[in-house]
Amino acid sequence: MPTRSFCTAFREQVRGRPDAPALFWAGRQISYRDLAHLVVAAERALADLALDPELPLCVPAVKSPETIALLIAAFAADRRVLLPSASLGSESLTRLSAEVGCAHILRATPDGLTVRASGADGRRLPGAGLLLTTSGSTGTPKVVDLAADGVDAFLAWAGRAFRIGPDARVLNYAPLNFDLCLLDVWAALAAGACVELVDPDRAVDGAWLAELCRDRKPTVVQAVPLFFRLVTEAGGRFPWVRDVLLTGDVVPLALLDRITDAFPNARLWNVYGCTETNDSFLCRVDPDEVRAQGAMPIGHPIDGVEVSVLDADGAEVTGAGTGELVVRTPFRARGYLDARLDAERWRDGWFRTGDLVRRDASGAYFLTGRNDHQVKVRGVRTNLQEVEQVVLAHPGVLEAAVVAVPDSNEGNVLLAVVRPTPASGVNGLHLRLHCAAALPRTAIPGAFELVDEALPRTSTGKVDRNALRARRGRALAGTIERS
Repeated sequence: MPTRSFCTAFREQVRGRPDAPALFWAGRQISYRDLAHLVVAAERALADLALDPELPLCVPAVKSPETIALLIAAFAADRRVLLPSASLGSESLTRLSAEVGCAHILRATPDGLTVRASGADGRRLPGAGLLLTTSGSTGTPKVVDLAADGVDAFLAWAGRAFRIGPDARVLNYAPLNFDLCLLDVWAALAAGACVELVDPDRAVDGAWLAELCRDRKPTVVQAVPLFFRLVTEAGGRFPWVRDVLLTGDVVPLALLDRITDAFPNARLWNVYGCTETNDSFLCRVDPDEVRAQGAMPIGHPIDGVEVSVLDADGAEVTGAGTGELVVRTPFRARGYLDARLDAERWRDGWFRTGDLVRRDASGAYFLTGRNDHQVKVRGVRTNLQEVEQVVLAHPGVLEAAVVAVPDSNEGNVLLAVVRPTPASGVNGLHLRLHCAAALPRTAIPGAFELVDEALPRTSTGKVDRNALRARRGRALAGTIERS
């Protein structure tokens, strides 16, 4: 996010290293001087529009140097900006703009700036800031109002933690509206690094991604497990990468082994956070320890982050135990744009994440699921993500997701959709026995659907459970060996 501090750091890079690469996009390299010229052009175009400076702008997150320049220009002018997904349809975009109060929707193109009225009544939101939406994976997306001081603190921490400086090449796989970009775009540009922008239209082309990495040789790679599955399936090996950041979803043990082989010289990190708080936990991954534990920890709180664990009655859990994770962090947002939602999650700077965790005797934390991913099976409360993690722990499983399907007799039936590793020979019986060794009877999926194709994903790389539920009729009669 280009805060005032970011804009100052960016101008220093332009003055001190104008010819250094800032972005690589669509086969061309953009220097810091080139990017600064794009920013100046965007500033002039904004000034010519003469829009009310206190009304927020909607800028669809179309990944390009021009969009990045427009965001820098908007924040340099103390504008508040809503940054929605570039894939939103026209009606959804208009509806979201109306909800936020953005009277204008701006798009930056190589030919200049386009603007259209949203038809919404303007809502005054003075001061620079970025408005992001949550992933919506557990409900309706919420609009999060990022705080400039929190973002500045995060950019400084990320640069130190992952040695991001002028010699770094940072791969940006996530869409521009995803909070991961605070590290792999904004922290990188503030530090004078080169950002290697991945074309969203090629984001699921493993061979192309592997070739891009071989050509550009990024030194820092942050991405969701989908990216690492794609590049390792393509046979890529990347010894020049020095830091790999795993984030956004559970990494199956079988995939972790492949990541270790493909990035032999990289420090492996598991990074945990949410849009409202940014990263708040960090784990240096030791693959041998992860295999011994059977799950990857999210690690320990980052310096400056305070943590509490609450049981079902809201009482604090001390020592080892399980409960909902509550955090207070220097990187946090102001809150939700809809202040009515704040009371549900925020209190005195503490944020209730909705994530369920287990804290062991050493103080390490492990995600066990979501408090809104619990369903009743035969009257017994069951955590879907705990079941999913057991399935993922099988060495023959590459991808898996567990969904609950309503059933008139049992309340819910659990369906596990599983993509095995190639030539593993794993079948539904193997998986049932594996789950029976770790789960109570009611938590063992009633059906296993084994598939050859990759599981459907949302725009942020998470498994699309709604799409999987739509397939429920195919797998309720019993185990399906292959779809």
